[in-house]
Amino acid sequence: MQHDTTGDPDLREAFLEGMSRSAASVSVVTTDGPAGRGGVTVSAMTSISVEGARPTMLTCLNASSSALPLVLENKCFCINVLRTGQTEIADVFSSRLPAPGGDKFNAVKTQTMATGAPRLTDALVSFDCRLISAERIGTHHICIGEVAAVITEHEGAPLLYGLRKYLRPEAH
Repeated sequence: MQHDTTGDPDLREAFLEGMSRSAASVSVVTTDGPAGRGGVTVSAMTSISVEGARPTMLTCLNASSSALPLVLENKCFCINVLRTGQTEIADVFSSRLPAPGGDKFNAVKTQTMATGAPRLTDALVSFDCRLISAERIGTHHICIGEVAAVITEHEGAPLLYGLRKYLRPEAH
């Protein structure tokens, strides 16, 4: 399916401005397997359904991301929701900061999950997923995963991104 990549520049700018006003949790999507290990920071992830044999989730990965072909070939990914105070991890996995020693994974501690994907052990919550579907829509792939495990070990609040910067949720 072909998509127009030129688009309406005014609509594009209005869309970007509008989306900047919507806050989203910041996650690092990781994978490992025959294709190798990789990871990338995302703000596009959500649950699909808890019904059925296993819950399902989706994440959107840029087609130019070095992690995307690894996820597609490894057939697994782990969505690691970051906590407030973990902006440096987000910046390393988004390549805003250089990777320590040339490897993004030097910035974190990991544990291998059942699918083979590494989870970040300091994440607020990690969702280990088996890739069941991936479709390219424009510049991104929508990757749908069947959840194999959920690990919640830390207290805290999710790191948020909105208004083109990291945000902290207000305490109630």
